[in-house]
Amino acid sequence: MNLVLTVIEITAPVFLLAAIGFGWVKLGFEYRVEFVTRLSMTLSVPCLIFVALMKTRITPEALAALSLASLTAYVAVALLMLAVVTLAGIDRRTYLSPLIFGNTGNLGLPLALFAFGDTGLGYAVVVFAVMAVLSFTIGIWMVAGAGSLGRVLREPLVWGTLLGALFLINGWQTPLFLTHTLELVGQMAIPLMLITLGVAVARLETAALGQAVWLSLIKVVVCVAAGAGAGLWFGLDPVALAVLTLQVATPVAVTSYLIAVKYGADAQPVAGLVVVSTVMSVVALPLILAFVI
Repeated sequence: MNLVLTVIEITAPVFLLAAIGFGWVKLGFEYRVEFVTRLSMTLSVPCLIFVALMKTRITPEALAALSLASLTAYVAVALLMLAVVTLAGIDRRTYLSPLIFGNTGNLGLPLALFAFGDTGLGYAVVVFAVMAVLSFTIGIWMVAGAGSLGRVLREPLVWGTLLGALFLINGWQTPLFLTHTLELVGQMAIPLMLITLGVAVARLETAALGQAVWLSLIKVVVCVAAGAGAGLWFGLDPVALAVLTLQVATPVAVTSYLIAVKYGADAQPVAGLVVVSTVMSVVALPLILAFVI
């Protein structure tokens, strides 16, 4: 019973904040997703990542091991999902990228913070950064047939990650007044991302969901196995292993739908994956969390 209560206490704020965004839209109130997303990804998330890395007590060796484990996990997921998509005879351009890359920002970061505190958040931003670089390059190539190295280099979250890692490795700290400022800006990120997730899900339109259900189930199983397997292979400590498993197993991100729209892929099946996998995560993520605690 204590474990159940612990899991509920950790996961409830995540889904309640998303529910606020969902209800906000259903009540007919205005919510400018483009503005909030730009504010989050350009300002608050990079500050959150930088401060989390700068203040964390992760050793450089542990940071390198987690980065390699994250990369290995995503490579494993990509190969397994490629096999699933090929055997199922469905369109790679539409399905492959969404089935690989999860919602490590909106869901993964707050879940890691609530479950494992600042140390968990420090680990989570490393996985998030690895996923972001892969999704902005290989992920876009899968959908559009062209990578976007220039876009990666222009992403503030990438520079926030690199600077945070530099400060972490060298033991540097920003002046206290600047640290407090960056912390305040970064604290906006998690509630904004979760509310925006609820808003985005509320606005998605999708038709048949049957295929999305079994694909989402396969994604959860594959991602948990890949995350846990990579973490064990690289000998991560228990918290890092748990965070990696949770991050890789997060549901399909709303950004996958936006990328499909932008590059002319079939967006409606992707919308179905976003909705179904997000709803499924209400059960799946607490179960995973209960297992890894």
